[in-house]
Amino acid sequence: MRSFLRVLLGLFLVFAGVSHLTFAREDFRAQVPESLPLDTDAVVLGSGVAEISLGSALLLAPRSARRRVGTIAAWFFVAVFPGNVAQWLNRRSAFGLDTDAERIGRLFGQPLLIAAALWSTRGASGSRSGS
Repeated sequence: MRSFLRVLLGLFLVFAGVSHLTFAREDFRAQVPESLPLDTDAVVLGSGVAEISLGSALLLAPRSARRRVGTIAAWFFVAVFPGNVAQWLNRRSAFGLDTDAERIGRLFGQPLLIAAALWSTRGASGSRSGS
């Protein structure tokens, strides 16, 4: 189950990263907090490249590196969480989320991604080898 979730998360990240660079770029721009003193498009492009890289690493990393990759992916999900909060606070419609309830609901998905990144890259209980 851990391997299945790791592969699923890896594919999700690669898809999300590609969408940052192509068809969903405007939606991702809506998530960049206005307070971030960086070019919005550069943030979207950079995070897209990061997601493709993380997704690829989740899919291809040897067992000995999976735990580290999962930790990095979890921290990435923590780092982008303010974008989800900004989308809600600024009432920005993106990804079909056009009500406050939908945007708040999305906030609850981020801890699930963090947990999935960590759990799927750890071995079975008591094991440090990965699975």
